[in-house]
Amino acid sequence: MTSAMESAWASSELTGLNSAYLESLYEQYLDNPNSVDAGSRAYFEALTRGQTSPDKKHGAIQEAFRHLSSQAILGSVEAPLNAKAVQVMNLIQSYRSWGHLKAKIDPLNLMKRAEVPELSLSYHGLSTQDLETVFELPGFHISGEKTLKNIISSLESAYCGSLALEYMHMHESQERKFFQERLEILKTPSFSPEFRKKILQGLISADGLEKFLGMKYAGQKRFSLEGGDALIPLVHQIIEEASQAGIEHVLMGMAHRGRLNVLVNILGKPPADLLAEFEGKHSSDLLSGDVKYHNGFSSEILTSKGSVHLALAFNPSHLEIVAPVVEGAVRAKQAKREFNRDKVMGLHMHGDAAFAGQGVVMETLNMSQTRAYYTGGSIHITINNQVGFTTSEVQDARSSVYCTGVAKMTECPIFHVNGDDIEAVIRVAQLALEYRMTFHKDVVIDLVCYRTHGHNEADEPAATQPLMYQEIRKHPTPWSIYAEKLLQAGLIQAGEAEAMFKAYQVNLEKGQSLVDLVQSGQKGPGVWARYFKTAWDDKTSTQIEMSKLLEIAQKLDQLPAAFTPQRQVAKVLQDRARMTRGELPINWGYAEVLAYGTLLKDDVLIRFTGEDVERGTFSHRHAVIHDQNKGETYTPLSQIAPRDQRFIIHNSVLSELAVLGFEYGYACANPEALVIWEAQFGDFVNMAQPVIDQFISSAEEKWGRLCGLMMLLPHGYEGMGAEHSSARLERFLQLCANDNIQVCVPTTPAQMFHLIRRQVLRPYRKPLVVMTPKSLLRHPACISSLEDLAKGEYQCVIPETHQQPIEKVRRVILCQGKVYYDLLAEREESKITDIAIIRLEQLYPFPRKALEFVLKPYAKVKDWVWCQEEPENQGAWLTIQHDIQPLLLKDQVLTYSGRAAFASPAAGYASLHREQQTALVKQALRKA
Repeated sequence: MTSAMESAWASSELTGLNSAYLESLYEQYLDNPNSVDAGSRAYFEALTRGQTSPDKKHGAIQEAFRHLSSQAILGSVEAPLNAKAVQVMNLIQSYRSWGHLKAKIDPLNLMKRAEVPELSLSYHGLSTQDLETVFELPGFHISGEKTLKNIISSLESAYCGSLALEYMHMHESQERKFFQERLEILKTPSFSPEFRKKILQGLISADGLEKFLGMKYAGQKRFSLEGGDALIPLVHQIIEEASQAGIEHVLMGMAHRGRLNVLVNILGKPPADLLAEFEGKHSSDLLSGDVKYHNGFSSEILTSKGSVHLALAFNPSHLEIVAPVVEGAVRAKQAKREFNRDKVMGLHMHGDAAFAGQGVVMETLNMSQTRAYYTGGSIHITINNQVGFTTSEVQDARSSVYCTGVAKMTECPIFHVNGDDIEAVIRVAQLALEYRMTFHKDVVIDLVCYRTHGHNEADEPAATQPLMYQEIRKHPTPWSIYAEKLLQAGLIQAGEAEAMFKAYQVNLEKGQSLVDLVQSGQKGPGVWARYFKTAWDDKTSTQIEMSKLLEIAQKLDQLPAAFTPQRQVAKVLQDRARMTRGELPINWGYAEVLAYGTLLKDDVLIRFTGEDVERGTFSHRHAVIHDQNKGETYTPLSQIAPRDQRFIIHNSVLSELAVLGFEYGYACANPEALVIWEAQFGDFVNMAQPVIDQFISSAEEKWGRLCGLMMLLPHGYEGMGAEHSSARLERFLQLCANDNIQVCVPTTPAQMFHLIRRQVLRPYRKPLVVMTPKSLLRHPACISSLEDLAKGEYQCVIPETHQQPIEKVRRVILCQGKVYYDLLAEREESKITDIAIIRLEQLYPFPRKALEFVLKPYAKVKDWVWCQEEPENQGAWLTIQHDIQPLLLKDQVLTYSGRAAFASPAAGYASLHREQQTALVKQALRKA
């Protein structure tokens, strides 16, 4: 290099942020090689020569650092000027990367914003003397003269105003260019006078409802939106933009703050219905119901481009748990539309503290681009009150600069916008929707606002945030700020905004919907109509013609030509073919796969996820087979369905909470599908407890929402320790009431076959919890025949299966699950012939009639035992004894045989496990 060029490169500090200049120039070269100077073009051609794709950008730039030459970047332009150009490019990149740190996004001006050195001239070797210098820079365009002064003014406007954007963490250059063009070149569009008055009306509506409710029901909890009023125009604009883009269905999830406002001003819930809830009126259709700020709603609203169906999901107080539920429902509705991601979209409204603090947010974001959970992108809004409950100090609330920091993990764009600058808010709505429709990824909007009242209307917030609430109490409302702006622009007359406010309140008093609706209602019949109020006790047959079963089995046994499965898998498939021919009995894995095949043959959509479901945690399912030579996969069940994508099976991300929430949402949106989630081990369900407690077990009572989700939870005591023995059967039984869920413990392959089919074929939908086996998957006694599958049915109670003279029976053992096989083996080994063993295969709803029938022959037996593997304070005993005892005669006594009460679910030492297991089995079979 010449000394001038060496000096230029030395001053450019290419090992730092100035690498952005090279990257920008290289991206420009990739888009159009003729757009860069000849020297740069020649250099990039040399770097990329022989590459099959231009997707080697970062490697090429790193190579550039090592091989800079006189032909590289400086070209024919004077070296000193190019050194400055590099410095200016770095300043531009600094604004793109760090401009948000300088932005005016806090309406209260309380947010502590430190100086940003990277945005100073001196940081980049520039000075005020350079302000009038003109710079022609690649990839950067502004209107007017390109002096450094104008460049900085343009950057300040784009990145440091009321709208701030974090996007430089996104590695896709096209996505970064998308925002650079819109923020740096297109700028903020102008809005028509009519549109601006419509925005004002949205702000007035938001505040008007809250003031109305606050006056009419003083002190009652409503979790007011006041301070975050911009949410209503923001959501309205997103829906308008969505309608213009062709979206037909928007599913929304949000916690309680602002929920009543969204219900009335977005979804069109009649104010009269809301007021009735404040006055204590409720539906007689629901057993328990829920508080008004948890309720959902659905409606068909009219936009400027046609109708859009809106649905706000019901949500408990576990603030963010609704997010994966909404995503699951979105995916289900997209599946009904041939997986069209441009017709259905999710819209989430979060609290700032919850978005940062609750792990389900991270789990949901992490799922967003995966095969099993992709929905084409959702829009997330944080209603950033700058205080969570009573915590407002950042060092107490989170470890990131913003509450939205966790969203960077998925490289989605993050907008921060001042809630008092409503036109900036509207601009964000437009950009967010356009980005989603262009790139089909999530986008986050951080709506920075405040909370006028305490956590609820009975709280006094000044007790914990005195200085913040001094500012809030003297701060004008968002609608009055915007009204003054329109007044100064001559778009409204003095007093016109106040008149609009009064008119809105008058309309509230009328009680009619304030939104243009096509139709409204929480229970559209649709596909759910035939599942409501259907009697539980049905006689649905799960039998299947043997010829049809064999046809399905034979198809499942076939592999494509030249397909090489792994050696043990090949043995599994060979054995299954022998089972089809009747040479071997049917094992658990084959019975399960055959059940899915029979449903697929009838065009039932099956969706199956979990952490290892394709193979099965215990290598029993092998629904997806891997070619050992090509790495390709083959899914035999997909060949059974008459249509593509009827069998959907995916290994899930390593999550239980969000994944189970997603599957619950999917099942709620499609009652005709069989939706299954399997835990890798049953105890993994511990991590999903909020979904079980607040949705699966109680949604029908609280909200009238039905669901046919099936949960497979491996359960059984094999000496694997405390963490992989118990699926916490006792917890599910404690949640059982009013026929809300089903809890089953099948012990034969045929039982599993019929249980799976029963879940779909019955004319109602209830969640099904299945305690599935581990060691029984290959137990020589745990087998069935093809006849059992074709001609059998699910038995809620299995009577004694070995012929014994009933008159000689002195004891009856009742049990469930794997312990039956331990009892059976010990009884045979000890040659005991006077003890009967009865299995309860359905624990809830308790099969009273079936058990009563099975027990009747043993009327003279006085000695009755409940035997279980689980500790006495766990498992079924504490619940089931109250169901069994009323069926016994006065002189019949039910006693317990099992482990003593433990704090831990199971012993950690294998030797201790064996000792305990042997003892409980012998105790159950002991002589009187």
